[in-house]
Amino acid sequence: MKFSANKIKNMKGKEKITAITAYDYPMSQAVDRAGVNIVLVGDSLGMVVLGEKTTLSLTMETMLYHLKAVRRGTERALLVVDMPYGSYHISEQEAVKNAITFVKEGGAESVKIEGVCGKEKVIEKIILSDIPVMGHIGLTPQSINRFGGFKIQGKTEESGKQLIKEAKKLEELGVYSIVLESIPEELAKEITASISIPTIGIGAGRFCDGQILVLHDLIGLNYGLTPSFVREYANVKGIIEKGVKNYLNDVKTGKFPSEKEVYKIKKGEE
Repeated sequence: MKFSANKIKNMKGKEKITAITAYDYPMSQAVDRAGVNIVLVGDSLGMVVLGEKTTLSLTMETMLYHLKAVRRGTERALLVVDMPYGSYHISEQEAVKNAITFVKEGGAESVKIEGVCGKEKVIEKIILSDIPVMGHIGLTPQSINRFGGFKIQGKTEESGKQLIKEAKKLEELGVYSIVLESIPEELAKEITASISIPTIGIGAGRFCDGQILVLHDLIGLNYGLTPSFVREYANVKGIIEKGVKNYLNDVKTGKFPSEKEVYKIKKGEE
């Protein structure tokens, strides 16, 4: 069954939504075959794949390159891509052009935009261009310099009310779902109950309509700090390191390659 933005929207209250990031062909194949509902080509790739300290350095060209690779490995899931920092901030026209590029050249089926205040027209125009938009509020990593770090949002009554207001505004603009990142569980529950479109949590507690995690955190392939809200379901880093060490040892001791792993000239062959 192929997932669309409308199908994701209609899952609210019926079935929990699953979402995972992916940044290349083999990983996208793995998560898609496992049955995830949404594959996000997140700008988190700057941190977990490219080793950057923030997501701010990602360009359209880099995101498009990885989007194309993920597109080749994704068949069932809805394919969403992050609009990178700077790709929708300069003008509405440029934002629409960049979103269309992701769809036409990269095969994206939706784009994700962080924040809402000051971006209302951008979101509206992209949706009017027949491109579904996923919202994102709470801790929006592209606003890291304004926030002063990766900090929990919505801890005060005032900031909580602002996030509820932002969620309702995104619903009004026509987004089909909203990512809630790093906010108190009680606030996420209130937001989820106050709107008719799904919320997808990352560090937002148990009461969202779905959950998303960065793949490298989920499978234990993150060499940085792992957020406290992450549950590690595998230790791929350990498996890789063990495999490489075994290979190095076999090369050093002459065990690799063995007789079955070499080519030989057979009688009668040139």
